[in-house]
Amino acid sequence: MSGAVADAEVDRARTLAAEAGRVVVKAGTNSLTDETSNLDDGKLDKLVDDVADLIERDKEVILVSSGAIGAGKGRAGFASDDTVEESQALSTIGQSHLMRRYTESFERYGVTVAQILVTEHDLENPERFTNFKNTVETLLDWGVVPIVNENDAVATEEIRIGDNDMISSSIAIGVGADLLVTLTDVDGVYTGNPKRDADAELIEAVGRNYDEVERIIESSASGSFGGIRTKVSGARRVSEHGIPAIIARSTEPDVLEKVATAQAVGTIFTPINGHEDPE
Repeated sequence: MSGAVADAEVDRARTLAAEAGRVVVKAGTNSLTDETSNLDDGKLDKLVDDVADLIERDKEVILVSSGAIGAGKGRAGFASDDTVEESQALSTIGQSHLMRRYTESFERYGVTVAQILVTEHDLENPERFTNFKNTVETLLDWGVVPIVNENDAVATEEIRIGDNDMISSSIAIGVGADLLVTLTDVDGVYTGNPKRDADAELIEAVGRNYDEVERIIESSASGSFGGIRTKVSGARRVSEHGIPAIIARSTEPDVLEKVATAQAVGTIFTPINGHEDPE
């Protein structure tokens, strides 16, 4: 595609990502559940393995995890979620199951986890966000991994738009994270929908070419692939605050280790504020 990001900017962004001391990792529902909406133990353990690699490198990690509604479907044996009320009820079943599995999996590394449920409104209200931030800072000081999820039981519109993507970007900006990594079921951002376009190519980096990338996303994103819009918006949002962001496939072997060692993985969003040279 035209307007590609300069190699020097990409290398600089990868170095910043590798050196990040505080990382927000967002995992989507497809990164945690199987085709029958049951929690996939292998996927969840792999995610925890990847996060544990960052912790072993002395990095602070905040995990933003979707999957409560999906896990609730499998747990309850209830396939439908046509109404907001059904989704909310399923989330209450799935959330406790999700946290139980996270607790068990992180215990393999001697790591304690904590649950925090929020809505975008909590993060927009200064007093509520201050309380949230203070709690996160305390947990990180204690060596505990905060696991944040949308409070689906009380949220309404967020359920329908997959707002954990925007919540993760708000958290990354608000707690002064050095990196946002969004893990999903595709390798990154493509020039088309890779699920139906065999010629779609991975876009290695997004920076000054964002407008062109946004046009590609708007023309190709639909149905089950439509969620890439909010992932791209969230990544762009943090990049405008000087924070690199990466969208990558959750099943990529050692995906977070590759990020931490400045290897090419997924699509990287180069920081705009203070790190990208203006033209």
